[in-house]
Amino acid sequence: MSQAHEKTETPISRKIVENEAEIKKRLGFGTSFDVGIRTFTILDKHVQMYFVNGLCDIQFIIELLKELMDLDARGRKTETTNVKMAIRNHLPHVQVEYSDTLEDSITKMLSGLVFIVIEGEDQAIVIDVRSYPGRGPEEPDTERVVRGSRDGYTENIILNTALTRRRIRDESLRNEIMQVGERSKTDVCISYIDGIADPKMVEILKKELEAINIDGISMADKIVEEYLVKQGYNPFPLVRYTERPDVAANHLLEGHVLIMVDTSPSVIITPTTFFHHVQHAEEYRQAPMIGTFLRWTRFIGIMFSLLILPFWLLLVMQPTLLPAALDFIGPNETNNIPVFLQIIFAELGIELLRMAAIHTPSPLATALGLVAALLIGEIAIQVGYFTPEVILYVAIGAIGMFATPSYELGVALRATRMFLILAVAIFKAPGFIIGTTLFILVLAAIRTFAKPYLWPFLPFDPAAMWHILVRSTVPSVRFRPRIVHPQDPIKQKSE
Repeated sequence: MSQAHEKTETPISRKIVENEAEIKKRLGFGTSFDVGIRTFTILDKHVQMYFVNGLCDIQFIIELLKELMDLDARGRKTETTNVKMAIRNHLPHVQVEYSDTLEDSITKMLSGLVFIVIEGEDQAIVIDVRSYPGRGPEEPDTERVVRGSRDGYTENIILNTALTRRRIRDESLRNEIMQVGERSKTDVCISYIDGIADPKMVEILKKELEAINIDGISMADKIVEEYLVKQGYNPFPLVRYTERPDVAANHLLEGHVLIMVDTSPSVIITPTTFFHHVQHAEEYRQAPMIGTFLRWTRFIGIMFSLLILPFWLLLVMQPTLLPAALDFIGPNETNNIPVFLQIIFAELGIELLRMAAIHTPSPLATALGLVAALLIGEIAIQVGYFTPEVILYVAIGAIGMFATPSYELGVALRATRMFLILAVAIFKAPGFIIGTTLFILVLAAIRTFAKPYLWPFLPFDPAAMWHILVRSTVPSVRFRPRIVHPQDPIKQKSE
């Protein structure tokens, strides 16, 4: 059991002075400038309102204070006796509730709510007036589409759940929220459709989240992922991330479970397989034939990017494997640097350029591209550091990886490609064969929440595999994927 559950909770005292002393001690009043208190009197009762600047909508607080001050004037004329009920009934807000402990009240206050304590009452009144700073919904940079919605998830968990519910107006959609982190108390939401999602899967995720015992999850969803899937040193992604509400809503309707973490614009989709990471929303925004063409182009690009460099290096090291018609493959001229080292240096250069592009301000990105193309590429060939074929195949490999919809899968495949290059450089043809076989065996051995990673290829499911290879028309897809064990397997009823 976590330390948070072992702590004793402090009930709210009927003496407002005691509450004030304890709250000020815990929150560091006088040291922290962003915590505030407003003290006033209503019907001869001392009342205090606690809030955090920057997380609350100040206009809402002003309206609340106006109403409470008017209540004091009106209440004296009518001789109101139940002050707590009078205050609650005169709060012009839709979300008002009670809290019995200081810990619960302070946690909600630090989440952006305000709470009111009243002299002689052992309950606090909590009002949700939070207004988190952040940006509006924008199209995600890594999941752009030619046709489709331009909104995307933000760092605000309340807005994210609203974006999802806007697309699924089903009374069975559940958004269960809990707090993770002993000190950060970060809001984490589990979203699923009751009656479709596997209840065992939902229960497993709840237990895993409740078992997290850490000071804080400042890196948000990534820390949650590592606790949920226990990935270890496996480079392949075991959950899928998306910043598109339409993609998330589609997975909910299939029976998947979403995990949203406050302060993160990415939503975790689980359970997922390898093939979930190679699909893109653009395929479903085009005609089925065009979507299939895009999907196969992406598949071929990913396979080429993974295998073309190791295979070309093998042919360079063992030219006897080449038939006479393909003897033009390979460097026409040699230099002092072995081809293997040229590939390693070029791969590292591409990776450094990718990192530099991430950290380069947007106005300088074009200049960085020109430097990379002219200085590093052309001049390096002229000087003799690289042969043109090395630059060609490294560029093809990089393009294929950038075409991978999942950034996490693209990085994992880059690491796998480096492993295959090393295997070929050391063992030549046996290294390529054994390395590729090991790659497939590792993928086949991975389980994510007891689900086979290569489903529907291994174990083979013909109907599901057909939907992976071909973008089927929506009216023809009647059943939800069996891999998620949906309670209601029928997606649309036949006429």
